[in-house]
Amino acid sequence: TKERVKQSERVQDELNYQLLEVMTEYRPEMEQLLFHLPLAGSAFKKVYYDPSLGRACAMFVPAEDFVVSHGASDLMTSPRYTHVMRRMKNDVRKLQVAGFYRDVELPDPSPDYSKIQEKIDDLDGSAEVEADGRLVLLEMHVDLDLPGFEDLDSSMEPTGIELPYVVTMVRGTGEILSIYRNYREDDPLKLKRQHFVHYQYLPGLGFYGTGLIHLIGGLAKSATSILRQLVEAGTLSNLPAGLKARGLRIKGDDSPIMPGEFRDVDIPGGSIRDNISFLPYKEPSNVLYQLLGNIVEEGRRIGSVADLQVGMGQTGKEAPVGTTLAIMERAMKVMSAVQARVHSSLRSELRLLSDVISTSMEDAYDYDFGEDQNYSRKEDFDSRVDIIPVSDPNAASMSQRVMQYQAAFQLAQSNPNLYDMPLLHRQMMETLGIPNADEIVPHTLQSTLRSSIAAKSKWRWAHSFQKPRSLCQRMSSSNTRSSLLTLPTRYSPKIRRLPKCKSASRWSKIQLFRCSARNWRSRKQKFSVRRSPTRVAQS
Repeated sequence: TKERVKQSERVQDELNYQLLEVMTEYRPEMEQLLFHLPLAGSAFKKVYYDPSLGRACAMFVPAEDFVVSHGASDLMTSPRYTHVMRRMKNDVRKLQVAGFYRDVELPDPSPDYSKIQEKIDDLDGSAEVEADGRLVLLEMHVDLDLPGFEDLDSSMEPTGIELPYVVTMVRGTGEILSIYRNYREDDPLKLKRQHFVHYQYLPGLGFYGTGLIHLIGGLAKSATSILRQLVEAGTLSNLPAGLKARGLRIKGDDSPIMPGEFRDVDIPGGSIRDNISFLPYKEPSNVLYQLLGNIVEEGRRIGSVADLQVGMGQTGKEAPVGTTLAIMERAMKVMSAVQARVHSSLRSELRLLSDVISTSMEDAYDYDFGEDQNYSRKEDFDSRVDIIPVSDPNAASMSQRVMQYQAAFQLAQSNPNLYDMPLLHRQMMETLGIPNADEIVPHTLQSTLRSSIAAKSKWRWAHSFQKPRSLCQRMSSSNTRSSLLTLPTRYSPKIRRLPKCKSASRWSKIQLFRCSARNWRSRKQKFSVRRSPTRVAQS
């Protein structure tokens, strides 16, 4: 219905407004997630309502800060998972004043430097930093059977079933800051509410995904070692070291000799060659260089990172669209699967954000619609509207989408009557990112083109009750050109002489039909006809 369409448009505008204008941290956090995802194999996004900011938030959670059982299949069925949070003491105090946490005395921050962080700093090249004054909080999503809040059956007797809760505590002291129910109060099934979204690069053997570090980490170490050997061999070959006699003295021997510089040498006896001996350093090995190329190529093959050469075929001509699509699909098979998983996770994230907007934010919108009606957020963000990302999981890149439209254009050329060409052109321009596609190819041309195509496909007849010879003379005369009928160039005239009628006058029909260009050139006409446009006499 029209009301449902308007509702979906309001939901779309509200989500775009929240993500682009209100939630200023969304883009940096998403970029951090996409950077860590291919390296670690897993990354998480936490969508929640922040009472101190008064709005929804979407925060990136690295895999090392999210602890879950390795044998769990997903977050919904996992009995327990923990988010390791690091918060400034002042931020925790704000939540205590807002009533989100218990008003208890907070301990002094302690240094938090794990082995994972030590390895990350080693790879990053940064030194160990001092304590920055952040508290380490553990937010545990667990199933508990709390006394006084038991699950009851129809006879109001405890069933002993554990219910989902969110428990936050301070690591080190074990002080409980909050315990919240993690299911809807009106839910008869008491299903666990989700606040985290799991992004996977490639599926792994357990809960966490597999990244490029797991796939090509060993090859990367080997390639780095060989590259260092080649660089060191070249350095020692260009700047060799050696031995010299004890009595040999060179002026300024503590600094290297510059190009074009000559220094004084005191020789105890004999020649300089007899007093200096260079160590036997070899040139960089060609075998190591070839091995390095093989290791790099193998790593790119495993990681599905290859150069895509689809421009020209072996004959130097442009490759067909079907061949190009097949090559692109084969080269981007892994990346297409990764994008499909990211698309599915993003859809779950947007649904969580929609749930936060409908349950925790104010009912009124932050902007005016310019109408007399006042719309409600809670009524708009309901189960009647499905939220789906605009990304296409079947096309991993823009070039692949462009090649698909080029294939559609080639099919349309064979039989244009079956295709809506204006719509196809508009979609192609939108894919290329050209703005105002509806204005460049307006919708008014659609009915015009369809009517012209339908008119071209019909048989047209022109009647004349004159002799064929006089008809040819009439067509070639200049007096009757103003009354001629304009027709497309794909139709050629043919005079068909019918049997004589009983009446004294003869009559003939001129039938227009489709013919090839070769037949049109070979056919000898007894009268002159313009090809563009072709005109035929009409009685």
